[in-house]
Amino acid sequence: MKKFILLPLFLMLLAPVFPQAIVDTLTIFSPSMQKDVKSVIILPEDYTSSKKYPVVYLLHGYSDNYSKWVRTVPSIKDLASQHEIIIVCPDGAFSSWYVDSPIDPKFQYETYITKELREYVEKNFSTIQQREGRAITGLSMGGHGALVLSMRNKNIYAHAGSMSGVTDIYSLDRNLDLSKRLGSKEENDELWKNRSAFYLAETLKNGELNLAVECGVDDFLYDANERFHKKLRELKIDHDYTIRPGVHNWEYWTNAIQYQLLFFDRHFDKIR
Repeated sequence: MKKFILLPLFLMLLAPVFPQAIVDTLTIFSPSMQKDVKSVIILPEDYTSSKKYPVVYLLHGYSDNYSKWVRTVPSIKDLASQHEIIIVCPDGAFSSWYVDSPIDPKFQYETYITKELREYVEKNFSTIQQREGRAITGLSMGGHGALVLSMRNKNIYAHAGSMSGVTDIYSLDRNLDLSKRLGSKEENDELWKNRSAFYLAETLKNGELNLAVECGVDDFLYDANERFHKKLRELKIDHDYTIRPGVHNWEYWTNAIQYQLLFFDRHFDKIR
């Protein structure tokens, strides 16, 4: 009996002890919305204030919250350590669409993420405080947010991605609270287009953003992502575009995030 007990203990003693990434929850007051907003922050295992780290803002999808990524894909903690990056997962309030709403003052999420949250992170953590050290990506509604926020704030972000993203809210056949954020599409036509990646692409110059867009071939958003890809090609905007088997689910996104962070890491290496 003893040999069956001692052998696992012996192996445990021989096994290396790996440092763990540091995960914390931030609660930050938003002056623009007059409320507290939570975010998860993941620091790499070797985090030290004597070194500057790139930051990836990772956005959740419709109906989820700030903790969904780290709860569902805990491997992002290992990816933060592997790539020596800081990952920040902001709360998007179920259906904010990451926009500044002209209707509801409690939904000013573009200002919150691009200014208030970013300034807090850069004041309290050791980060590369230039656009080349910042990336933003997300899934579904978060893919929309990442593309739109990066295109509307090219002075802040140099790198952006989208996983199964809503690339064109103007043509989306589901409302999903969009009219609550932007008003009716019929009465606010230009506002909707100015918050849609498909139309904002026309404001891009080649090389302004490093873009990585991907979608599963059986995803209900596949056709919209194909149109977005073709639009970027027509505009001669260089970008990475990847399609692979998959649908709109966490199995796909668990795989996709690995490639998104690898894409960003290659660009971060140029400024490290």
